[in-house]
Amino acid sequence: MQSWRRKSLWLALSASWLLILLRVFPVLRLAEPARRQAGGPQGWPHWLDAELLQSFSQPGELLEYGPQPPQAPRGGSCYREACFDASRCRGGSLKVFVYSAVGPISETPRKVLTSIEGSRYHTASAAEACLLVLVLSPDTPAGECHPALPQWDGGKNHLVLSLHATPCLRIFQLGQAMVAEASPTVDTFRPGFDVALPLLPEAHPLRGGALGQLQQHSPLPGVALIAVAEERGGWRLARTNFSACPWDGRCEQDHGPKQTHPQATLPNATFCLIPGRSPDALHFLQALQVLAALQEMPLTRVLALRQQAQFLWDAYFSSIEKVIHTTLEIIQDRISGASAHPSLLWNSPPGALLALSTFSTSPSDFPFYHLQQGSRPLGRFSALIWVGAPGQPPLKLIQAVAGAQHCAQILVLWSSKKPPPPRWPETAVPLTVLDGHRKRTKFCVMREGRGTTLLSQASDRFLPHSAIDTDAILSLDAHSSLSTSEVDFAFTVWQSFPERMVGFLTWSHFWDEAQGGWGYTGERTNEFSMVLTSAAFYHRYYHTLFTHSLPKALRTLADESPPCVDVLMNFLVAAVTKLPPIKVPYGPWHQEARPPPLAPGGPRFRAEPQPAAQDCLNQMAAGFGHMPLVSSRLRLDPVLFKDPVSVLRKKYRSLEKP
Repeated sequence: MQSWRRKSLWLALSASWLLILLRVFPVLRLAEPARRQAGGPQGWPHWLDAELLQSFSQPGELLEYGPQPPQAPRGGSCYREACFDASRCRGGSLKVFVYSAVGPISETPRKVLTSIEGSRYHTASAAEACLLVLVLSPDTPAGECHPALPQWDGGKNHLVLSLHATPCLRIFQLGQAMVAEASPTVDTFRPGFDVALPLLPEAHPLRGGALGQLQQHSPLPGVALIAVAEERGGWRLARTNFSACPWDGRCEQDHGPKQTHPQATLPNATFCLIPGRSPDALHFLQALQVLAALQEMPLTRVLALRQQAQFLWDAYFSSIEKVIHTTLEIIQDRISGASAHPSLLWNSPPGALLALSTFSTSPSDFPFYHLQQGSRPLGRFSALIWVGAPGQPPLKLIQAVAGAQHCAQILVLWSSKKPPPPRWPETAVPLTVLDGHRKRTKFCVMREGRGTTLLSQASDRFLPHSAIDTDAILSLDAHSSLSTSEVDFAFTVWQSFPERMVGFLTWSHFWDEAQGGWGYTGERTNEFSMVLTSAAFYHRYYHTLFTHSLPKALRTLADESPPCVDVLMNFLVAAVTKLPPIKVPYGPWHQEARPPPLAPGGPRFRAEPQPAAQDCLNQMAAGFGHMPLVSSRLRLDPVLFKDPVSVLRKKYRSLEKP
């Protein structure tokens, strides 16, 4: 008992002395770090002795965390809530009307008009538009900078867009209009209201664009560690053997060209920093002493940063179309508020332009982010069977699919001129018949003159049907032939690769030197780049992309030439994922696929005009701006497939016998 009392007394005395010391010597006080919040930005710790810490910054230099109050350097108090009427955006959707060019127009503004008019944002009616866009051309004379716009209304809900310096932007009465211009100055840019664009060369492609130039994983020996842009157009270089730049700013210099321009050659360095236009920004590198941190950065981290830079280039900057669509998507997010893209969708492949917020803003709903999220798609699929001419019910196929272990429902998309049968077979899963769309098409019948007929649109199968309530879709034609084991195994493979197409029948594309264009073949070879959608698994999100993201001209081509639909869906998935499809075993007793002539209509007539067999591939490659298809030689088989062992040891036994 006495020992316990002595210990208690010593503890009390020690605590008292500690309190006295802290009051007498306040410099001994400690920092109290802010509590970490999951998902939130981490700021500086809250110091108990802030009054004792010497400040190395001038008042007003440090930026506060969180949004800044809107500025109005252009002469008004414009910000989104005051100068933009969001009620015109019905359902939160951004519909864009673009004014026709007035007077002479250069090549870049013409590309801008084309990119908007062919996009999912465009509407031909100014009354229906949420945003009205005026494209300024650098060739417009100063006297024609004020075109008569009946919907101007002081500039509200307008966007004045310029990719190059133009005198019109300086004398134009902007009013309440937003401005999207290349390299805006600090005194004219309104954060949160205007949009800053990159300065693009005149030869920048309309769509597609060149791929990034990352050719190796690690920097070459002797390459500069960091290059900092100077205001006059030169560069300051620091190599890997530099511990830091001296405080007097005497770094190794490479003056380069006297003036910078869009096509100036950048120095070969691992890191490239382009600070603001303030002269003081040139010294931030010396002040921060970052070279040591860059030297110690692991090569794996350098590679990850390089890959991220390549992704940002490819997703948002490699073509005029991507730059303009990114601008419109930024404005869409401002309108959407809580329904805007989260930062993960902007900064992870395939990017915000291909992760439509109208579909979802949750990464788990898309096929691209399961690996990052540590999740898997739902464990069931919907079979979508498209029935065109002659309209015979695929009874045998329905029974085979209904017996699959993971089948949730069967949807029959009836697009035949004949009415569907009144009764369907009993199945273990729900069966629903959907009415396919039809359109009236002009055609020419040989020796019978002109006429019209009702044709189903082959792209109807790729509409985002509300009846589909699973992540996975098994796309089938009425003439498809599959066994239950083939369906079960293919779905198991798709669950591991939900962003890809998994199919049975394959085609391959190739470059035809003789014809000077792309060709394709359905011959049985080891290499392939497409799977036929007459028997393929893919994620339901691709129906939304097919319907709402593809250019109108490509969807029209697919409707006029039904075999082009297979090619277009493969183009879309390959362009999004940069990956090839996956092939799974297909019984030799099934009928092999052969590419039919890529011409619209059936054997009884020919539509006008009749494209050549390879025009489908070439027109789509032109529409995408590049050839997105990726070739592969990979086929995934089940364990013990075709091995000389007892069939009782094999899970998918019927894959090897009819």
